[in-house]
Amino acid sequence: MNSNFLLFAASRVKTFAQHFSPSSLRNTMANDLTLYTFGTPNGFKASITLEELNLPYKTEKIDISKNIQKEPWFLEINPNGRIPAIKDGDLRVFESGAIMLYLVDKYDKEHKISYPHGSGDYYEMLSWLMFQMGGIGPMQGQANHFVAMAKVRSDYAIERYVTETKRLYSVLESRLASHDWLAGDKYTLADIANFTWVRGAPRLLIDLDEWPGVKKWVDRIAARQGVQRGINVPPSTMTPEQMMVSWENMRNKIAAMENTDKH
Repeated sequence: MNSNFLLFAASRVKTFAQHFSPSSLRNTMANDLTLYTFGTPNGFKASITLEELNLPYKTEKIDISKNIQKEPWFLEINPNGRIPAIKDGDLRVFESGAIMLYLVDKYDKEHKISYPHGSGDYYEMLSWLMFQMGGIGPMQGQANHFVAMAKVRSDYAIERYVTETKRLYSVLESRLASHDWLAGDKYTLADIANFTWVRGAPRLLIDLDEWPGVKKWVDRIAARQGVQRGINVPPSTMTPEQMMVSWENMRNKIAAMENTDKH
């Protein structure tokens, strides 16, 4: 065979491989997806799901510190005035759990991070997803507020919500002490949803060493490339170290206040 032809063929194969390498290939089923988000646990639930499914999408940063989420144009996308929300073409989906389920229903045909609808593993995954939405999300969210963001100090509220957050971590530990993942034998939406909140335990001065199964699970998930990309959507203006200093300052401000509880 002509040596010039072999050289030409090799160069074409190399070009094809570079253009369609796994790192650059995106799910071509996706429509015109736009994610409206900010750097919060619920926002990361959506961005990590998009990244794990390798979907192309645009990002609109919704700065909740400026109340952009309450502006009329955004309320047309999410009447509840919260992030995240997505638009897929003309279709809107809001609430983080609904977004995650929509994305796997439509785009995860190979069940990369989900299970077939109707299977036992599907309902186990759904149960742990709802556990996050009804438990860890609201309780840890309130703990974050009273520990670092409230305008007054309430020792009762701090103890109540931090204690409940720890109890919920113990529920996770009851599963993760003997299993790698929350549902079935693989990483799914259930793991993504709970991880985005539990990774913030240090902000509450909660030491995950108390729950070794949970700690190993957090470390496994944090090492995933899709997760590392997803927690940087939108890009943060602070380094992780700067963020921890900011939280320390907020906690100290609350701690310096006088307790306002009435007995």
